[in-house]
Amino acid sequence: MSETILSLQNTQIFQRDNLVLSDVNLQINKGEFVYLIGKTGSGKSSLMRTLYGDLPLEKGEGTIVGFNLKTLKENEIPFLRRKLGIVFQDFKLLNDRSVFENLLFVLKATGWKDISQMKLKINEVLSKVGMETKDYKMPFQLSGGEQQRVAIARALLNDPDLILADEPTGNLDPATSVDVLNVLKEIHSSGKTILMATHDYALILKFPSKTIKCEGGELFEVVQQKSAK
Repeated sequence: MSETILSLQNTQIFQRDNLVLSDVNLQINKGEFVYLIGKTGSGKSSLMRTLYGDLPLEKGEGTIVGFNLKTLKENEIPFLRRKLGIVFQDFKLLNDRSVFENLLFVLKATGWKDISQMKLKINEVLSKVGMETKDYKMPFQLSGGEQQRVAIARALLNDPDLILADEPTGNLDPATSVDVLNVLKEIHSSGKTILMATHDYALILKFPSKTIKCEGGELFEVVQQKSAK
């Protein structure tokens, strides 16, 4: 029996007062890698924001990493986000501090105290994304792909149950996008569950996996054609 990490039942997703997705049913089990696709404005980002507590779940039932999204209180959101790793399109790194200090900031903010443990953890996540030799650099000294690797490392700091990657290759060129997806796939193969929103169909063809599509206000699974060998 596989463990359910995310479950939405008869959910409606709103962006401010606009209903963007209706009657959403979605289940993601531990260890899955799932793409969320759809055109800009189709509701992908609103769905992602609902999942990490940035938008309230007003209609329907939803649970994620053990939290009930329907009854989620403001003061529970930081605890929810500790169990999620969130990767954004625009990296969201702090430009006035080094890679190491960016990651240290997150650990301190989430209650870590022991500096030697923090150093070990930072080295561990940076080596997972191939950035362990660049911990002293400032974000502006890194390429877009390197910044996104650091952002992925940051998402791994608190050993999340689920990684939400919202258009993680949206600002990257095709070759770099493949590099970043290889990093995510490696993390997935170590047992992590990943939901990745993207509109990059080339990547999905290159790395096929379960795919959910937002279209016309609805969410449905796409059956992928097996490519002829």
